[in-house]
Amino acid sequence: MIRELDIPPLWLGLALLASWALAQVWAVPGAEGFGAALVLAGVAMMGLAVGGMVLARTAFVPRRDPTALVTGGLFRISRNPIYLADAMILAGAILWWGAVLALPLVPLFMVWITRRYIRDEEARLRAGFGAQYDAWAAQVPRWLWRF
Repeated sequence: MIRELDIPPLWLGLALLASWALAQVWAVPGAEGFGAALVLAGVAMMGLAVGGMVLARTAFVPRRDPTALVTGGLFRISRNPIYLADAMILAGAILWWGAVLALPLVPLFMVWITRRYIRDEEARLRAGFGAQYDAWAAQVPRWLWRF
């Protein structure tokens, strides 16, 4: 039961909750529009990435074995566009709320997600797709940059 609850949206929700709480203590206005745009872009990116995985008929839920290696669409620029979308949503919400004290949560969230989910997913992809995965991973960064 607990393992089923340990999914990335839980951690995104907790980071969002912490950010919102910090905004209640001290907020700096000025980036609401950019923050809202970043949240919307993140939601759109997530939808497109999940859609690509659904069309490929492969799992997009962590800890499930993939049945296809998706390398098209957003997966040409990031090996993890759903997690990148999560980070964009978090950063956007922080800016929208003016919770500048919460900005360090974005890289911390990214490191946490990498350690908790991405490394396992990469191992599953390598085990299932071997050289095809290795060639794609050599060309496409984990995020939008090498991290």
